[in-house]
Amino acid sequence: MSSAAHTSLAGRLDNLTIDAGVEGGRAVLVLRGDLMHGCADTLARALARLPDGTGRVDLDMTGVAFMDTTGLQFLEVLDTYGRRRRVRVTATGWNDQPRRVLEMAGLDPDDPLHGPGTHREPVPSAVVLERAEQLDLLRTEVEQLRQAIVTRPVIDQARGVLMATHACSSDQAWNVLREASQLSNTKLRKVAAVVTAGAEGGGPLPSPELRQALRTAVERCLN
Repeated sequence: MSSAAHTSLAGRLDNLTIDAGVEGGRAVLVLRGDLMHGCADTLARALARLPDGTGRVDLDMTGVAFMDTTGLQFLEVLDTYGRRRRVRVTATGWNDQPRRVLEMAGLDPDDPLHGPGTHREPVPSAVVLERAEQLDLLRTEVEQLRQAIVTRPVIDQARGVLMATHACSSDQAWNVLREASQLSNTKLRKVAAVVTAGAEGGGPLPSPELRQALRTAVERCLN
């Protein structure tokens, strides 16, 4: 059996699939994709389809590549299921970015449902404030990652334009874009968009400051 949620990120369709197998009263759910909006509902549907008599539910998270703060709701759904059904539930195998999210949330990435940080006792207000600050930082980091995903194609195109125009390497083209961004106090994405539009023709003309910054950056980085 399997469940799937579909979410859109930067124009790309991302999937969360859950493949479930049950043997001897133990259910193993293998996840692949991203823990984003809708992931908690997908898990709830998968859990609801497990047969009566299931005494243990283990989630294999090794196939999860990305997780935002809604992934914490995903864990709450799993934890609530285990408490209400009085069954053992685990979610293990976290890697890379999702593992960092758990660490910043104060959870044990090796066992976020049962490790340190999961007790239900009241915690001092200072600890609560610290965790709130960590979650704010996490939200900022996730948003920056979203922006990076959106920005990357434009920057790659601009690097290609500079490489073709100046017969330079990819690293040199990157240095030109970064230098022009710093000299003109302009966001890197906007600099890249101007370079790409100039190559395609018909785009808006850059400001005199940005044109001068690009010329200076080329001289500094390529000569």
